[in-house]
Amino acid sequence: MKAYDIVIAGGAMAGATAALALDTLSGGTLRIAVVEAMVPDHREHPGYDARSIALAQGSCAAFASLGLWESLAPFGTPIQHIHVSDRGHAGQTHIDAQSQGVPYLGQVIELADAGAVLHQKLQHREAIDVFCPDAVMAIERTPAAVTVRLKQGQSLTASLLIAADGGRSSCCQQLNIPRQQHDFGQVAVIANVSTALPHQGHAFERFTQTGPVALLPMSQGRCSLVWCMTAEQAEGLMQVSDDAFLHRLQQVFGWRLGKLLHVGERHAYPLTLNQVVRPVSHRVAVVGNAAQSLHPIAGQGFNLGLRDVMTLAHTLTEAASRGDDIGAMPTLMAYAKQRTPDRDATVALTSGLVHLFSNDSPLLAGARNAGLGLMSALESMKQPLVQRTIGWVEPR
Repeated sequence: MKAYDIVIAGGAMAGATAALALDTLSGGTLRIAVVEAMVPDHREHPGYDARSIALAQGSCAAFASLGLWESLAPFGTPIQHIHVSDRGHAGQTHIDAQSQGVPYLGQVIELADAGAVLHQKLQHREAIDVFCPDAVMAIERTPAAVTVRLKQGQSLTASLLIAADGGRSSCCQQLNIPRQQHDFGQVAVIANVSTALPHQGHAFERFTQTGPVALLPMSQGRCSLVWCMTAEQAEGLMQVSDDAFLHRLQQVFGWRLGKLLHVGERHAYPLTLNQVVRPVSHRVAVVGNAAQSLHPIAGQGFNLGLRDVMTLAHTLTEAASRGDDIGAMPTLMAYAKQRTPDRDATVALTSGLVHLFSNDSPLLAGARNAGLGLMSALESMKQPLVQRTIGWVEPR
């Protein structure tokens, strides 16, 4: 049986970042195991159809503080402007980097590129062992430790298990950690599209009768599309030809980027709010999508998860430096207490936007139209949304 200070279940964005943050902040004094089921194949890049993620400016700063952004930056496409509008109404608002005094509002980076960078970094850290391909099959907790049995047969023991194994967290299921779920009654259709006019670093969020449509700037002139709608509408759009799909999207999105020229492979997934009631349990902390999966309306999911990771890493390394038990409940509850205000506010903002902008009520339509207009005119009204968008939220 191998002994570690921390075992991390999941080696994707949240898990890999957690391992690297803990290693960096502890100066390599914590022994860390990362267990990941999927072997990354860096030779086969998905090309045009690559999935991407939007990193808020605050998230980029967090990566920079860990010495990671320099390696990630070459793969990022800066977001310089965000344009928010309501289809069929005059209300709209703009957020731009220059007026906020930042070089960019965020960066869009392909998951394949980010994953390759983080995986390579893991391989070069002496205090981190990566078990891949492997998975946590059983978890046993005692008062002083947690032991996990892996699919390949090994057993690992540690002071703490960090569950970073995604929205369908196997660890949370095995431990019966309580969850809250809410079905938004929507499906997200995602794809990459090409446009006649260059995006020039513009991101667009357009609210329609069926749900929001977002286009984020990517490399090579592409845009990443997230189009939210009912399940019935999504089923129909997944079956039509590329030309028919682009025609319908053009009607909904408009002509701000000129003619929509090409759409890549389409995928669809149901949208739910899925969060653990409390992100800690005995000898266990939960981060990333395992802790909460949000509606993509405000692009907050990974950015919130990264703030979880940074707070947890600071809390654990400070506890370790004091000689405290990093897996004891007082340490874990300190982490949970610090994260509660940001977590609750972000979930409330996201869910509130879904309700406000996916409702056909004339009263709500008028209210949001007026609200967008006021936001555009009054900077003070815009700032709470701006701070979440950019990620100017204290992670601690």
